[in-house]
Amino acid sequence: MNKENKISITIDPQSGFCPGVVRAISTAEKQLLTHDTLYCLGDIVHNGQEVERLSKAGLVCIDQKEFEKLNDTTVLLRAHGEPPLTYATARKNNITIIDATCSVVLQLQKKIKEAYSANPDAQIVIYGKIGHAEVVGLNGQCDNKAIIIESEENLDKVDFNKPIILFSQTTKSIETFNQIVDKIKNSIPASTEFIYHDTICRQVANRIPNIRQFAANYDLILFIAGEKSSNGRILFDECRKINKNSYQISDVKKIRQEWFQNVKTVGICGATSTPKWLMDNAADVIKNF
Repeated sequence: MNKENKISITIDPQSGFCPGVVRAISTAEKQLLTHDTLYCLGDIVHNGQEVERLSKAGLVCIDQKEFEKLNDTTVLLRAHGEPPLTYATARKNNITIIDATCSVVLQLQKKIKEAYSANPDAQIVIYGKIGHAEVVGLNGQCDNKAIIIESEENLDKVDFNKPIILFSQTTKSIETFNQIVDKIKNSIPASTEFIYHDTICRQVANRIPNIRQFAANYDLILFIAGEKSSNGRILFDECRKINKNSYQISDVKKIRQEWFQNVKTVGICGATSTPKWLMDNAADVIKNF
């Protein structure tokens, strides 16, 4: 790459934090103005660079075991949501909860709890990532009795002769959710009750068609997301389907100059957990080559 071959760089305006993450981080920043240290149950966002930035300001991310040992302190709950047991532990240990759970997740938790109470014999099925923080919180609404499926292949866990109530993690694919719905419809006898709720957040789901369109417009796509981001994996896969010349990084130090040989246009995008400042930093790195 030389000075005569300047690269045009565009940052996707649709990428970056979703409203739930924006609220959680702004809540943490506001609390840190009056707290030297603030605990957060789990990583506040699935992005190591943003976690590191906030840790320097005093945010201490803890796991469940560490949370259970705390007493007489304040803990922030991130956007992903928590099961009822977390709130019970807080009451027991005199922990003040600052609840930054995403409003979309809270609504979904309420729906699952109501469905479980109203239909105790039905199977609560959640399409989501096993072990994901949001899914753990959702499963807690039905006494951890939900059947978690990650794809159509997991439907062998479901008894098609018993009532089924299907929900989805808020950040999953609409296309796959609809495929699961069709699969269940085609597998159950007419006498089996099947209720399904499309609980996927459109703020997140709409990123898929947007990022497909974005990826098609550039010679090279640089996708930035934390290694723990399931949303990031989904969106990067969509980028790669459209543009084979796509690279995913979690840290700008991993950008390689050789990727940009004979490249005239670069599109930078990211997950719902990717901070805007990190995409800006990536653009600066490329400009300075």
